[in-house]
Amino acid sequence: MPVITNIDDLKRIYRRRVPKMFYDYAESGSWTEQTFRENTSDFDRIYLKQRVAIDMTGRNLSTKMIGQDVAMPLGLAPVGLTGMQNADGEIKAARAAENFGVPFTLSTMSICSIEDVAEHTTRPFWFQVYTLKDDDFMQRLFDRAKAAKCSAAMITVDLQMLGQRHKDLKNGLSAPPKLTPASVANMMTKVHWGLGMLGTKRRSFGNIVGHAKGVSDPSSLSTWTSEAFDQALDWDRIRVFRKMWDGPLIIKGIMDPRDALEALNVGADAIIVSNHGGRQLDGALSAIRALPAIMDAVGDKIEVHLDSGIRSGQDVLKALAMGAKGTYIGRAFVYGLGAMGEAGVTKTLEVIQKELDTTMGLCGRRDVHDLDRDILMVPKGFSGEWE
Repeated sequence: MPVITNIDDLKRIYRRRVPKMFYDYAESGSWTEQTFRENTSDFDRIYLKQRVAIDMTGRNLSTKMIGQDVAMPLGLAPVGLTGMQNADGEIKAARAAENFGVPFTLSTMSICSIEDVAEHTTRPFWFQVYTLKDDDFMQRLFDRAKAAKCSAAMITVDLQMLGQRHKDLKNGLSAPPKLTPASVANMMTKVHWGLGMLGTKRRSFGNIVGHAKGVSDPSSLSTWTSEAFDQALDWDRIRVFRKMWDGPLIIKGIMDPRDALEALNVGADAIIVSNHGGRQLDGALSAIRALPAIMDAVGDKIEVHLDSGIRSGQDVLKALAMGAKGTYIGRAFVYGLGAMGEAGVTKTLEVIQKELDTTMGLCGRRDVHDLDRDILMVPKGFSGEWE
């Protein structure tokens, strides 16, 4: 195994090993990609305060997210098409997360189904759903998640319509993918990836094909995806979904304090400050810049997590110090998965854990529960001084 010192090391291997179509799917945002870029660059604007001559022994990263024990306050975010980044990718990522002691969240748009992941893991994972029009399909998704002993549901609320991602259109990346001569030629150069895909039966959307009305095979998926998402979604509709699931509920995609309060009112157990990794509304604030105003609005009335832009343990620490109780990685674990499969996801988690642990100690703190803004230097106006 090559020496991996940071997430960018995995990203370089990932880019070499995975077809361009799927690399671009992960490594892109909507329109100009301003929000995609600033999700990461805005973390760099926050500085850390180094402390010395303070006892750094006995450091602790373990905590809870929605009442569940975690080895560190970080989970694997739901990522669609993960099983096309590496054969059986969702299963591999879920196993790595389980062995490490952090949550794994399966996307509705996964290649491996809920049942596939449950069969290959021994501990409960979380399941993410989109806000779809079909009540029967939504209820059956929740029921399948409960049957698979999923310990939390996550509702993504920022995908009522799809933000335009130029690279996906040019690559023919859709559901299902539309292969072009260029993409096929590129795939043929990715031998290790190709052998893995030939060796698995899981190459379609396992939670949808054979489950959604009118979707009996991959060829009928395109019509379903263009019509399934509910542009009329409102908070009353989300209350309906809350009734369909009686377990812990997380609402993902909150970027405005008013929406954070609405999520609190519908009975969510946690919210995720997230702009979908910069893949929806381009020109929106980065997630880390949106976090302070949301913390001011809800305080400790609801658990607040952060997703979008996390690429290091330092990023995790900064989000926690600004009030988040948990964080998520999407692209970072995909880099590891595409680079080295399950071992790559484990390496991603090891890198972030070491960065978080070392940085926390150098900031003079020994426990993640003790992190606060006193260890940060935040620029004036960072969270916004707008007319």
